[in-house]
Amino acid sequence: KLQQEIQAKPKAYPFQEILYCNIGNPQSLGQKSITFFREVLALCDHPAILAKSETQALFSVDSIERARKILDQIPGRATGAYSHSQGIKGLRDTIAAAIEAHDGFPADPNDIFMTDGASPALLIRSEKDGILCPIPQYPLYSASIALHGGTLGLEVSELKKQLQEAKSNGITVRALIVINPGNPTGQVLAEENQKAIVEFCKEEGLVLLADEVYQENVYVPEKKFHSFKKVARSMGYGEKDIHLVSFQSVSKGYMEVTGFGADVREHIYKLASVNLCSNITGQILASIVMSPPKVISFAI
Repeated sequence: KLQQEIQAKPKAYPFQEILYCNIGNPQSLGQKSITFFREVLALCDHPAILAKSETQALFSVDSIERARKILDQIPGRATGAYSHSQGIKGLRDTIAAAIEAHDGFPADPNDIFMTDGASPALLIRSEKDGILCPIPQYPLYSASIALHGGTLGLEVSELKKQLQEAKSNGITVRALIVINPGNPTGQVLAEENQKAIVEFCKEEGLVLLADEVYQENVYVPEKKFHSFKKVARSMGYGEKDIHLVSFQSVSKGYMEVTGFGADVREHIYKLASVNLCSNITGQILASIVMSPPKVISFAI
């Protein structure tokens, strides 16, 4: 409303511009986009320019090489078409390899589902299903839970109390959402804390929904990010011990689904198929984020 009023009457307020800080839009506040990402996306979206001589001068060698490799993985070499509902296999291969290199434990590309956004709603059947979500939290989680008729739990320090209270009210708690590093607070969980969370979810039979979107945003030198999958595997818990869904995103991204039976995975695939597929440009970007150009050191 304010924006419309400013446009209609520029002198109505002592300011002429509104900066939208309500969601994660750093580029709208002046943050520059990453050149490599934009160059690769541009070349993939318009591959005809790869054959032009001017391209060699305008784009980096790394970007051209990566774009060619990605286009070879896309059926029809076209970003404007639909892909496999789970995501382009070659891009999922890249992401799985990056996860394995980062965590030190195996990752299966068949566990990767490319997404246009992460949501815990796939676990909700009715208003009698609940999801524990520590506060403060990403507002779209609570909105998504409410949209699908679920019930939201609060306060990480009182998880057991909340769980028992929910049960006494006839609510079946099905999952715990943990955002690490935190959004919006930016805290990084200690590894011992993560182990306690893994144990809690295992004992109570809860799906652990690990929102790890901010994993690169660790600014305190003594703090270190550990994925929940890495923590769970280091504790000796494998596929049959804990249900874990790990999320990574640059607005568009992927979820890694582990510890679920074939029947559940089939339902997840069906849900993904309802939307045909996530957009291919977003799939490409997710694969690039997980596998950026490598820094090479050499002696002269």
